[in-house]
Amino acid sequence: MNPVSTIEVTRTYLEMREPAELQPARCDDPRIRVEQMHDCSPSFFRYLYVEVGRNYHWIDRLPWTDEEIVAHINQPEISLWLMTEDGANAGYFELRRCEDGSVEVAYFGLLPQFIGRGLGKHLLTCAVEQAWADGANRVWLHTCTLDDKAALPNYLKRGFQPYKSENYSIEL
Repeated sequence: MNPVSTIEVTRTYLEMREPAELQPARCDDPRIRVEQMHDCSPSFFRYLYVEVGRNYHWIDRLPWTDEEIVAHINQPEISLWLMTEDGANAGYFELRRCEDGSVEVAYFGLLPQFIGRGLGKHLLTCAVEQAWADGANRVWLHTCTLDDKAALPNYLKRGFQPYKSENYSIEL
């Protein structure tokens, strides 16, 4: 058994307060599609979460039962969106409408084989545009030093501004 190691993590919260702050980056490849998922099965939800988050220590939803997943995705404030390339799953995002009128990009990412091709810029553009289209008064998200090294630069280049950070420790 491997010894447990503790690492320090910095979480950064970022926001957009106006739709005009978005600096879009779109992919014009007609094989790339982003569509809302309706009636997402618990197994497919779990697949996306596990595969997108595998290298980034996404663990909070791993113990969720099928019933917990169904209850979560059936909430009216939650929407799930899937990116595909020629029908192959490429990535996803989850939007969460908050009581204060903001929309959180709660989860966002690409499957490993689609990283490094500029698709994250397109997916983030779609997520932010959808959040504004859903009537957000502010769009926000957070990232941390466990996420892909391209995550924070992508958020900043799309127009997000940091507004808070916090440090914490995790055991690996």
